[in-house]
Amino acid sequence: MRSVPEVISAAPVARLGGLTALAGALFAGSLAPVPAAGADAGPGGAAGRPGVVALAGLDPAAPAPDPAAVATRLAGTLGDPVLAGPAAFVVDASSGRVLLDQRGRVPATPASTLKTVVATAALATFPDDRLRTTVVHSPPPGGSATAPGGTLWLVGGGDPTLTAAPRGGGYPALSRLADLAGQVRAAGIRSVGQVLGDASLFVGPDRAPGWRDNYVTDGDVAPVSALAVDAGRSAPGAIGPRAPAPPAAAAAAFAGALTAAGVQVGSIGLGRADPSAREVAAVRSPPVRVLVEKMLSESDNDLAESLGRLVAHRRGLPASFAGATRAVTDTVAGLGIPTAGMTLYDVSGLSTGDLIPPATLVALLRAAVTAVRPELRTLLTGLPVAGFSGTLDDRYGTSDTAAGAGEVRAKTGTLRNVSSLAGQVVDADGRLLLFAFLSPAQEATGTKAALDRVAAALAGCGCRAAPTAPAAGRAATAR
Repeated sequence: MRSVPEVISAAPVARLGGLTALAGALFAGSLAPVPAAGADAGPGGAAGRPGVVALAGLDPAAPAPDPAAVATRLAGTLGDPVLAGPAAFVVDASSGRVLLDQRGRVPATPASTLKTVVATAALATFPDDRLRTTVVHSPPPGGSATAPGGTLWLVGGGDPTLTAAPRGGGYPALSRLADLAGQVRAAGIRSVGQVLGDASLFVGPDRAPGWRDNYVTDGDVAPVSALAVDAGRSAPGAIGPRAPAPPAAAAAAFAGALTAAGVQVGSIGLGRADPSAREVAAVRSPPVRVLVEKMLSESDNDLAESLGRLVAHRRGLPASFAGATRAVTDTVAGLGIPTAGMTLYDVSGLSTGDLIPPATLVALLRAAVTAVRPELRTLLTGLPVAGFSGTLDDRYGTSDTAAGAGEVRAKTGTLRNVSSLAGQVVDADGRLLLFAFLSPAQEATGTKAALDRVAAALAGCGCRAAPTAPAAGRAATAR
């Protein structure tokens, strides 16, 4: 089995210009390399930036796929009635040539493949930032900073990894309530009159248009909030309904952590922190790029929605569904990704009203392959690996999909009437291909397995052009 390729910043395969030129070429029918304005088209260019990063384990001299051969190779699997006429778009990552376009520029419901959009926006905006959850304190009137009474506020920073798990509980990198409580006690505070949760960073409705009523009760997502512990779950990783009011649950959990740390607590509630309150504790999440990998691998809806709102906040927009969708769209458009036809109501892909052309999903992947913005490469490393990790760990185990195991890296997407797959695969000739397949069929009819067969067929593709028969005169001379 060939090894899964990892993106590395090695010698360039070709010099590419800005992402705007790349996207324009994509929608013209290819992603052919073009030089950036005013830049040397040679290796590294005048700015010293390579174009397409080298890919470990790939043959740079591998034969280029032929569109007709690719179409023939995928005709049977894409024609499976179970898929109900899917949209499909495939490009060659090295040359950018469009190899298959089956309604690829027509907007379709993406389900969770939409998470590649918010991933790109977050990576382009703050890849190394860490999300902070803080505790601020106001002493009682006329009292000292450590006098009994007063108020503690737990101020949410949009970090869904904030957890009630104890230290040593198998979650070494996560932000902990126990750490916050310990810092409060270390600050000399032994008793507070009230503990309040402040979730004011995010605004607007906590559920998006197009979300089904059972999403929260089934545990698919928590009501979106800047303050939540274990994303509204009863315990880290627990299955089942989410808390209907995550900020209130977080405040109660924090009060419990304070009590366990030896700090007496009076009442518990919600409220915006006093601007004059003094910060006494803080924890930070892993870097955003790590959160993006987790979001993509596990299809984490809570992380997706938080990251979208934080992109909005960074751009000076309301940290709401409307602000997040606008901010994410504007950010990827600023990278040169075509956004025509995109209609978003959330950034997790849970809304049945979301629409995006498959070609736009492929353009995002293409941007991550180029070295114009190296920080986008996490979009590729975060993709689940067929048969091994994330939401693809239990797939590609049958005889008709085994060719894709370890070769397909793709973001999955599933709603009641949508099944989708968007990612990368190394074909039988060692060529990296990028694809998006979106099916409008009912999930219960086996669309996941059918899409896996399409991707496995692409993995097994040695889709070079058929040799041209020599002309009769030339053949006679050759003899």
